Amino acid sequence: MNRYPLWKYVIIVITLLVGAVYALPNLFGEAPAVQVSAGKATVRIEPATQTRVEQALAAASVQVDAIGIEGGSLRVRFNDTDTQLKARDLVDKALNPDPTDPAYVVALNLVPRTPAWLSAFHARPMYLGLDLRGGVHFMLQVDMKAALERRADVLATDLRNALREKNIRHGGITRSGTTIELRARDDATRNAIDDLVLAQFKELQLTQSGEGSDIRISATIRPESARAVQEQALKQNITTLNNRINELGVAEPVIQQQGADRIVVQLPGVQDTAKAKDILGRTATLEVRLVDESTEGQSAERGTGPVPFGSERYLERGGRPVIVKREVLLTGENLTDAQAGFDGQTQQPAVHLTLDSKGARIFRDVTRDNIGKRMAIILFEKGKGEVVTAPVIRSEIGGGRVQISGAMTTVEANDTALLLRAGSLAAPMEIVEERTIGPSLGAENIAKGFNSVTWGFLVVVAFMCIYYMVFGVFSSLALGFNLLLLVAVLSMLQATLTLPGMAAMALALGMAIDANVLINERVREELRRGASPQTAINAGYDSAWATILDSNVTSLIAGVALLLFGTGPVRGFAVVHCLGIVTSMFSAVFFSRGLVNFWYGRQKKLKSLSIGTVWRADGAATPAKAD
Repeated sequence: MNRYPLWKYVIIVITLLVGAVYALPNLFGEAPAVQVSAGKATVRIEPATQTRVEQALAAASVQVDAIGIEGGSLRVRFNDTDTQLKARDLVDKALNPDPTDPAYVVALNLVPRTPAWLSAFHARPMYLGLDLRGGVHFMLQVDMKAALERRADVLATDLRNALREKNIRHGGITRSGTTIELRARDDATRNAIDDLVLAQFKELQLTQSGEGSDIRISATIRPESARAVQEQALKQNITTLNNRINELGVAEPVIQQQGADRIVVQLPGVQDTAKAKDILGRTATLEVRLVDESTEGQSAERGTGPVPFGSERYLERGGRPVIVKREVLLTGENLTDAQAGFDGQTQQPAVHLTLDSKGARIFRDVTRDNIGKRMAIILFEKGKGEVVTAPVIRSEIGGGRVQISGAMTTVEANDTALLLRAGSLAAPMEIVEERTIGPSLGAENIAKGFNSVTWGFLVVVAFMCIYYMVFGVFSSLALGFNLLLLVAVLSMLQATLTLPGMAAMALALGMAIDANVLINERVREELRRGASPQTAINAGYDSAWATILDSNVTSLIAGVALLLFGTGPVRGFAVVHCLGIVTSMFSAVFFSRGLVNFWYGRQKKLKSLSIGTVWRADGAATPAKAD
C-alpha cells in the first residue's frame, strides 16, 4: 500500500543528483577577470590573441588563475582585484599599441568560479539582473515611420526608373510621407502604370482620383509589406546593437524586442552611462570608392611616396595600406541586402550584395568604365575607415547584384556579409527610458534577497518540525529539495535572476509547504476517523492530490497570463513563479511520499505516526496512533 517500486526511487535519486550538479555553480561566486573583446567589426579573438596576452602577463610576472576564449571573447581570471587592475593595463598596452585607434576592448569583468568538473557537464550559474549586479538599462523607441518613409523613398526611385525604362510618360512622381503620388495624362498611361506596379511592385497598392488629363494615382505600401519592413528594421537594429555593445566588454548583455517598436537593452556591470549612450547611438557608414591605380598611388601604397592629391590612405584587414580616391561612388544607403554564399564558378566563399535601382545603375556604369581596376569597399566607424575588401573589376556588373570574392574563408564571408548588412541602423532610435543601478546597491539587493529566502525557509522548517514532528521533517526535506530543483532548473535554462525573481522564489516555498500542510492535515483527519496509520497515509495523500492539483493549476494559469502579457520585472517574476509551481508539485507529492513510504512503508505492524497532536471532535488531544 505504502511502498514505492524501485524505479520511482531511482527517479528521485537521479533528480536529486542532477539538481545538485546544476545548482552547485551558484555557490562558487564570481572571480575578478579581464575580458578582451573585438573593438572593430573586422577584428576577431583568436588563439594568437590569447598567446599575446599570456606573454604580456608572464613578462610582468602576473599570476593568472585561468585563461580561455569563451563566447567570442578572451577572459583572464585572477584571484584578487588588485591583480585584475594591474593586468588590465598590461593587456591594454600589449594589444592596443596605438591608444587613438584601439583594435581590442579590454574591460574589467566578473566571471563564474565554476570548477572544471562542473563545467564539463555544462553546469553554469544563473545570470544576475541589473538590480542584483548593477548596470545600465535603456528602453529604445524605433522610429517606424522613418523606416517606412525610407522604404517609400526607395520604391519611388525604383518606380521612376522602371517607368523610364518602359518609356511610360507621366506627369511626375512625388513622395509625401509614406505615399507615392503619380500623375497620368490619359487613361492609357494610367493603365500602363497599373500594369507595371502590378507586375513589378507587388508591395504597393494603388488608389486613383481625377479624370481626363489630370489623373492622380496614389501608391501606398500594403499593410502586410509595411509590417515586414518594420520587422526587418527592428531585427537589423537589434543585430547592429549586438555588434556595437561588444565594444563595451559586457559579458551577458540583454538585447530583446519589446512590443512592436521598442528594444530593451540591459548592460550588467556597465556604470559609464555616457559611453553606453555613445555606443548605442553610434553611426556606421559604408562607402564604395575606386582605388588610385596611378603611379603616385602605387608608390604611396608601397610606402615609397606620399599620398597623391585627391586620394586617401586606409588599411585593409591584414594591415596592408590601400590608396583610394576621395570620390564616393556608392554608400550603404544603396545597399538593400548582403548574404554569404559561394562563387558559382570557383565554388570559393563569396558575399552577394543587392543594390537598389539607383545603386545598380551607378554600379553598372562604374564597372563598365573601370574594367581591370580595383574598387574598395570601406566601412567607417567613429570617424575611422577600414577597407573591408578591394576586388578587381573583371567585367560590367548590372542588375543590382554584386559578388565580392577573393581570399576569404566561409567564416570571413559570413562576417563580411553581417558587417555590410548591419553596419548601420535601419531606422533611427530614441532613448525613452534610462536607469542606472550602482554595484553597491546590487550587492545590497543580493544580500537582502538571499536573507529573505533563507530566513523564510528556516522559519517554515522550524514550524513544520515542531508542529508535525517527523512528518514535518519530511515536509522540510521536500521543501529543500524543491528549492534545489528550482535553482537547478533556472541555472540550466540560464535564466536571469532579478529581485522579482527572488520574490517569486520565496513565494514558491510558501506554496510548496502549503501542499505539505494539506497532506499532513488529511492524514490527521483519517487518523481522527479511526483509520490505521498505513491506511491514513495512503488515504491522506490520495485525497489531498486533487486539491493540490486544482490549486496549483489555477496559480499556474495566473502565472502564464503574467508571462504572456507582462513585461520587464513582471515577466521575471512569472518565469520563476511558473517553474516553482511545477517543481513544488513534484517535491510536495512525489518526493515527500517517497520519504514517507521509505520510513513507514516497511513497518507491517505500524502502531502510530509521528505527525504531532491529533485533535479529536470531542476536544481531546492525543498523539497520532492506531486505535
